[in-house]
Amino acid sequence: MTVSKLPPTIPLKPARTISRRLGGAAVALLLAPLPLLPGAPAGAQPSKPPTPAGCSQDPTARLAGVPSPESHLGFPLGVGQERVVTDDEIRSYLGAVDAASDRVVTGNVGDSVLGQSMPYAIVSDADHLRRGELEKIAENIRDLRDPRTMSDRKAAEIAAKGPAIVWVTGNVHGGEKSGGDAALKTLYELAAGLSCEVRERNDNLVTIIMPTQNPDGRDASRRQNEYGFDLNRDWFARTQPETDAKIELLRKYPGQVFVDAHEMGGREYFFPPNADPIHHEISDEVVDWINRIGEANKAGFGYNGACTETVTTECYFNYDTYDMFFMGYGDTVPATGFGAAGMTFEKGSSSAVPDRVQQQFNTQWATVGWASENRREILSSYYRIWKDALAEGRAGTLQPNEVVQPTNEVQFPVPEQTVRSYFLLPNRQLGDVRQLVERLRRMDVEVYKLTKPVKVPNAKIFGGRSARNHTVPAGAYWIPMEQPQKHWIQAVMGEDPYVPFPYFYDVSSWSNPLLMGVETIYTGDKLSPKAERVREIDGGREAGAPRHGSYAYPLDSAAAAELTFKLLGAGVELHRDQRTGVVTLPATALTGAHERLARSLGVTLTASRHPVTGTALTRPDVGLYAGTGISTTSGSHGEARYVLGNQWGLDLKPVSTADINDNTAAFTGRTVLLVPDGSNATGGLTAAGQANLRAWVAAGGTYVGLRNQGTRMARAAGLTSTVELPKPTDYTVIGSHLRVDVDRSSPVGLGRPAEDFEFNNNDSILSASTTGKNVLTYPTDGRFWLNGFTEHADALKGTVALVDEPTGAGRAVLFAFNPLFRAYNESGLHLVANALLAPRTAPAAAASPSARSAAPAVPSERASAAASAAPENLGGEWRPISIRVAAADLDRTRAIVARHTGDVQVGTANGTAYLTIPNPAGLSSDEHPFLRELVREIRAAGIPLRSVVG
Repeated sequence: MTVSKLPPTIPLKPARTISRRLGGAAVALLLAPLPLLPGAPAGAQPSKPPTPAGCSQDPTARLAGVPSPESHLGFPLGVGQERVVTDDEIRSYLGAVDAASDRVVTGNVGDSVLGQSMPYAIVSDADHLRRGELEKIAENIRDLRDPRTMSDRKAAEIAAKGPAIVWVTGNVHGGEKSGGDAALKTLYELAAGLSCEVRERNDNLVTIIMPTQNPDGRDASRRQNEYGFDLNRDWFARTQPETDAKIELLRKYPGQVFVDAHEMGGREYFFPPNADPIHHEISDEVVDWINRIGEANKAGFGYNGACTETVTTECYFNYDTYDMFFMGYGDTVPATGFGAAGMTFEKGSSSAVPDRVQQQFNTQWATVGWASENRREILSSYYRIWKDALAEGRAGTLQPNEVVQPTNEVQFPVPEQTVRSYFLLPNRQLGDVRQLVERLRRMDVEVYKLTKPVKVPNAKIFGGRSARNHTVPAGAYWIPMEQPQKHWIQAVMGEDPYVPFPYFYDVSSWSNPLLMGVETIYTGDKLSPKAERVREIDGGREAGAPRHGSYAYPLDSAAAAELTFKLLGAGVELHRDQRTGVVTLPATALTGAHERLARSLGVTLTASRHPVTGTALTRPDVGLYAGTGISTTSGSHGEARYVLGNQWGLDLKPVSTADINDNTAAFTGRTVLLVPDGSNATGGLTAAGQANLRAWVAAGGTYVGLRNQGTRMARAAGLTSTVELPKPTDYTVIGSHLRVDVDRSSPVGLGRPAEDFEFNNNDSILSASTTGKNVLTYPTDGRFWLNGFTEHADALKGTVALVDEPTGAGRAVLFAFNPLFRAYNESGLHLVANALLAPRTAPAAAASPSARSAAPAVPSERASAAASAAPENLGGEWRPISIRVAAADLDRTRAIVARHTGDVQVGTANGTAYLTIPNPAGLSSDEHPFLRELVREIRAAGIPLRSVVG
C-alpha cells in the first residue's frame, strides 16, 4: 500500500466527520502470505538470496541464531491441551530471543500479587533500539499527544519518518492462555524473519509484546488474579499491581494500536467491529482504525470464514457481545486515555489448542500488518486526535453518542450542554479528593489548585442540581477541559456516561467523584481562576505540635481509614470523637515514617496544643467468613482480602460454617465477623449455629454482612428486622449511583455528609429496619436521583441500603450493596471502616462459650420479618440475564429462548416484554454458555432488541 505525501501542516479536522459505521466498500489490504504455525524449521537459512534492499522474498527465511518457540521450549506451540506455555517458560523464551536478536530488548513490567515478574519484549528494527533512539521514538509519540508542545510541521515530520507503536498483550484472564502463546510466535516472526514483509513491519513499528498480564492467574488457570480481581475491570482504578505497572509502561510507550487477546466460550472467534454501546468520548479516528483492522483480520483470519447458518464453528463474528463502554477494559482505556485502536480479540476455548493459538496468531499478525501499512496515516491522525481534544475542551463540547451496529439507533443522545471545567471541593473527604487528583495526574491529566476563590456563574452540582454564582473556595482542585486529556477527563469524571444503547456487558456508571462521594461541580462558563499546577500530592503534618499536644485528622474518607488502620497496626495510640469523627494521636507518637504515610495518602495532620480526646480506638480482630467452601480468590471474598488485608494491613482470620455451628475459638475469639456476598441465604448455619451467632453479637461482636449472603444470613439468624422485598418484573439497575440520606447518629455514618451517593448493581431491596438505625435510605421525595441506566428504580424509594442493628452490646451492620466492589467504591470502603471501628452499643461482660450457646430468643419482630422474606426473590445471582423486546414479539422470542433453556420468567408492561433468565454463577457474557448465541438468534429472526442485560 502506498501513502501519499503529507502536507507540511496537519489541519484540524471538522468535528465528527469520520463515520463510525463501516461502509459497504471494505478497505482492501494486500497482505503478504502469513507464516504458518508452527512454521518452518527453526534456524533455517534463507533459501533465496536477499533482495538488494536487504530482505528476502521467501516468507520462511529466518535468522539462524534466533530460537523459535518450538526449539527453545521443546514442543510445538499449541499442541496438547495440557501443554500450554508456563510463566517461567515465557520469561525464559523472551530472554533467549533478547540474547540472540538485536531487534529485541526485554524488561519487566512489574510484579504480580505473588511477586512474579511480568516480562515484556520490544521488537523493532535494530536501529530503532540503539541507545537513546528508542527513548527518542517514545518521546516523539508522547509529544504528539500534546499539540501545545510542537508545530504542525514537526508533527508531520514525525508522521513521515517515525515508527508507530503497537502493543500485543494476552492472558489478562489467567485461564485464557492462547493469546499469550500466540504472542511468542508473533515475537519470533518479528525477531527472526528475513522477509521483506517482516523488514517493513520492523521499519514502520515498535511492537511491544506482553504475553501475560496475569501470571498468578495463568499458573492457577483462573480468570482472576490472586486477590480475585478481574483485571479487565481494573483499568481506570488501577487497584491491582498488575494493572498499575502495565499502565505506567503504556504511559512511557503510548501505543496507537493495542491488542488484548482473550478466550471465551464456544469455538468461534470475535474481533471488532464492536457491539454497541461505544463511549461517546472515544474519538472517531480510533473507531475508524478499529473497524478497518477488523477488515484486515477478516482477510488474514485463515481457512475459516464468517459465521453463517451453515458455518457455525471455527468461524469469526463481529458486532456482538463485546462493547467499548465501561472505562475498565483493556480496549476502552487504551482507546480513550491513550488514543489507541484498543481491541478485544476473543477465541472460543472449546476449540483445540492448536486452532486457538493459530487463530490468535493470525489476528495478531494481520493487525501488525495493517498498522505497518498505515503507519503514516495513523501517526498524523493520532496528532489530530489530541488537537481536536484541545479544541473541544476549549469550546466545552462533548462528543455526541453514536452507534456502530448497522441495525441499531441511538436511543439516548448526549444532552446539549457545555463543560469547560470540573472542580473538586476541599470541604470534606480531603484524602479521597487528593487520591482522585493523583489518579488523574497518573493518566497525564493536568490538575490545578486554586490560590484564590472563584465565582462560577452557572454551576452544575453533582447529584442533578444547579447553582448560580457559586463560590469555589481557595484550596479546591480545578480540572480544565482545555487540555489533551479532555476525552479521559469526561469519561471518568462525568456525572453520567450517557449510554447510547441499552446493551450492558458490565456496569453503566463509574463516575469517580460519585464513587468517592466527593463534592464536585462542573460548568460551561469561561473561567480564568488563580491557580497553581499540582506537581505532587498534598498532605502530611501542617505544623509542629508541642510534646504534650496532639495531631488530628478527620476520619471521613477511605484514605483516612487506611491511615487509621496502618497507624493502629504500628501500635500508635488513636482516639476518635464519636460526634465529629475526628481522630487524634499524641504528638510524641508521630514519627517521620507516619508523617510520610499520611502525606502519601493525602491526609493532613493538624497540630494542636491540646491532648488527645475521644474514644480510644482498637485494631479490630476480623474473622473473614469462608462459608462451606467459598473461594478465597474470587468475588467479594477476594475484595475483602485485598482491602482489609492488603490495603489496611489487618490480620484476617478465616471463619468457617463449622466454626460458628460448633462455637470454636476461631469464631468466638474474633471481635468482628465479615460475611462477604455469596449465594447461600443461611450460610449453612444450623439452628445452634444461628443461636451461637446471636449470642456472640449480644456479647459485643460486630457482624458486617455484605449484599445478598451477608444480609440474608443475618436475617435467617434473627439479627435484623429488615425484609427483602421482591423486585418488580421490569426492574433494572445496572451499576448506577443513587442519592441516599445518611443517619449520622450511627457510628457507621460518622464522617459522611447528610446526603451521599451509593453504588447499586442490581442489589437486594431491603425494607427499613424497625429495630435499628437506617444509616443509608433512598429518599421518597424529589431528591431521589440516579444516573447510569435504570428502569423502575422508583421501587427503591424509602428502602434502605445500610442498616445498623443493635443486639445486646454488639451490632449487625448490613449493606444491601457491596461496599468493597472492585475496591474502587471509596465511599463504601469508608463505611466499612466505620463499621469495623464502631464501639460497643452498651457495656457487657464477655460471655463464655457455654453462655453464648444459650442465646437469647430471637426478638419476635425480627422473627416475623425474617419469615416474611419472599423466597422466590432470594436467588444468589450477581445479575440475571434480562432480554427486552416489544410485547408483540414475545412469543417468537420465547420460542428462541426455549431452544437454550426452559428456566425463564416472562412479564409484560407498557408494551414491552421482559424475559429473565437466572444466572446463579454470576457469569459474564463471554463466560455464559449460550447468551451470545441466543442474542444472535433473536437478531437473526428480525426481532428488534430493546435492551440486553447480562
